[in-house]
Amino acid sequence: MKRILAAAAAVATALCLLVPPAVAAAEPSPLAVPADLSATEVSFRGSGGLDLHGTVLARSGAKADRPGIVLVHGAGTGTPRKQLLGEAVEFARRGLSVLIYDKRSVGYSLFDRSYSQLADDALGAVAALREQPGVDPAKVGLWGLSEGGWVVPIAASRSKEVAFIVLVGANALAPLRQQTWAVAAGLRKAGVSGSLVERAEPKLYTAIADGGLFPEPYYDPAPTIAKVRQPVLGIWGTNDLLTPPEETPPAFARALEAGGNRHYTFQFFPGADHAAHQSPDGGVTRLTELAPGYADLVGSWVKDVTGGRPPTAQTNGPDPTQASLSIPMDPPAWWESAFTQVAALLVFLVGFGAYPVVALVRRLRRASQAPVSRAARLVSAGGFGVVLGSFFYLFYVVMTGGKLAAPGPMVAGHPVIWLVLQLLAVACVVATVRTALAWRRVRAIVAKGERVRLGLLLAGGAVFLPWALYWGLLLP
Repeated sequence: MKRILAAAAAVATALCLLVPPAVAAAEPSPLAVPADLSATEVSFRGSGGLDLHGTVLARSGAKADRPGIVLVHGAGTGTPRKQLLGEAVEFARRGLSVLIYDKRSVGYSLFDRSYSQLADDALGAVAALREQPGVDPAKVGLWGLSEGGWVVPIAASRSKEVAFIVLVGANALAPLRQQTWAVAAGLRKAGVSGSLVERAEPKLYTAIADGGLFPEPYYDPAPTIAKVRQPVLGIWGTNDLLTPPEETPPAFARALEAGGNRHYTFQFFPGADHAAHQSPDGGVTRLTELAPGYADLVGSWVKDVTGGRPPTAQTNGPDPTQASLSIPMDPPAWWESAFTQVAALLVFLVGFGAYPVVALVRRLRRASQAPVSRAARLVSAGGFGVVLGSFFYLFYVVMTGGKLAAPGPMVAGHPVIWLVLQLLAVACVVATVRTALAWRRVRAIVAKGERVRLGLLLAGGAVFLPWALYWGLLLP
């Protein structure tokens, strides 16, 4: 029992460490920019009046009335502006004024965020860039990476002051569906197959989302995309492992055209990753260099659009690669809910835990010990081992599954740890059956307390069978 309590405390501590504290936005921190560019520090108000800070980059001596673009981060709490400095430098060298800013920490964490709030932050940045000397206020647009692909369309649908939008690695799928696919893609990239990737991983995300630990899991971006009237440039790397690169662009096109917007250009860059950076190993490693032609495309496309020459429904570049399709992630049925999963864990805690606890109490009291059944002991110890081991391993897989999957040593496409858990689960089921048969033979002659003890153990074993099937522990 002490080990169980210690494990629970470790899990609680880990979860606390995963939730970044809500802190105020950082004070301006000047960036080191190349000598051919100028940098201007700016501050503006985001959603809720939060002060946000950024830097505007422009080519030294750039002509007046130039276009401007605000860069919106992907996922991450309080992401500093310097993470987008590479894109900002390249875009500025192509004649744009580029605003990058520090992402908020207040109201944004691993388990809590609002795309609507982030969209208002982006609109605050647009207003600040429109006021910069040399920037034509009618030519300011938004660029969004990954999570920014959900945020930027919201901002554009709210304001006519946004002249255009550029999306990189954006999703037209719900966040939970995208994340489930991304982790599965990372695991498959590492060679994993079978029930871990096909069943356990999506089931874990279902429970996490139902428990309120996954922000905006079922957000449907299609209705918002259909409200976008500005020209759209969509960019994807052919080796994107975080956004389904085959499914997303057609979904974007359907949503845009449903709203009557045919002013879009979709471009695929060969060998590029999720952020349209060069990747030497199929999207796993991201180099600092942008995909060849990416910055040139953004510069020329923005100039055409702001010069009154919007595109008309075109898709360019090689076909992307996607090893597997995403799966719909609907709100769970009652047996899949977080409440049901927690209830099952409590049954296991009582059912499996009562057997050794009673034995310990009898030993401390120097009372007579009931005969120890090896099968019953296996149900108790093995059941705890499978439940806790699966819990920790699946969370480990989720934390490492995207891009740099690390499932551990494998045998025939199955991680060794998962195989061990599966074998132990099968042994627990067999031991439960043997314990039930033995209890049926002797229940009339054993003491009442022992009957209760074995009854609780068998109740845990009975719940364990459907639980293990649900999580894929009894499947190939």
